[in-house]
Amino acid sequence: MITDNGCDLRKIAESISVLWDPLTDTQRNYLVDSIEVRVYEKNEAIYREHEEPRFLMCLLDGKVKVHKEGVGNGAQIVRMIKEQSLFGYRAAFVEENYQTSATALENCTMCLIPFETVFCLIRENNRVAIFFIKQLAMALGDADTLTVNLTQKHLRGRLAEALVALKDKYGVEEDGATLSIYMSREDMACMSNMTTSNAIRTLSAFATENLVAIDGKKIKILEDGKLRKISKMG
Repeated sequence: MITDNGCDLRKIAESISVLWDPLTDTQRNYLVDSIEVRVYEKNEAIYREHEEPRFLMCLLDGKVKVHKEGVGNGAQIVRMIKEQSLFGYRAAFVEENYQTSATALENCTMCLIPFETVFCLIRENNRVAIFFIKQLAMALGDADTLTVNLTQKHLRGRLAEALVALKDKYGVEEDGATLSIYMSREDMACMSNMTTSNAIRTLSAFATENLVAIDGKKIKILEDGKLRKISKMG
């Protein structure tokens, strides 16, 4: 982890428009004075399960996975974070330690806002409070959907849904088909609630059916419509 002191903190704060826009000038100055920027290297832990939450985090660039340890040292990826997303605040709002961990999937730049600052802004500005209420409500809905999908869908449906979700969240490269995120087979398995061997076999089956093309960690989506149909059928 590296602290980046050579950045324009005001421009960074302005870029977090969902938080910046509702604030008064005084509140904006307070926010700028409070934040700091840190750089995390690939595979570095951003926070760990059971740690005390200290900062609201905004991912400025890079990709992050949020995961939870399960039975027998298994892990489940519960959320993928994209740029300009706020995360890591649920535990602080209910005054408990983190129930998940977050890890950089590639080199990342993060804006950190102390929770003391966040709670002050919430008390002073009801638009900020309403924003977080909406975010938490949407996260609850997503968690309900994830629970159903990971427990009721078959392997093909789970992996297809993971591929579609990655495409929708991170987009594709200039060829219009290759996912703009490179994940290990282990991470793909953790995201789809299956063993690594099952993830490899299912992905290979998709390649054999010409639904995707595989080149190492690069995955090219060849049949978007068919994958989406498989993901919905389960």
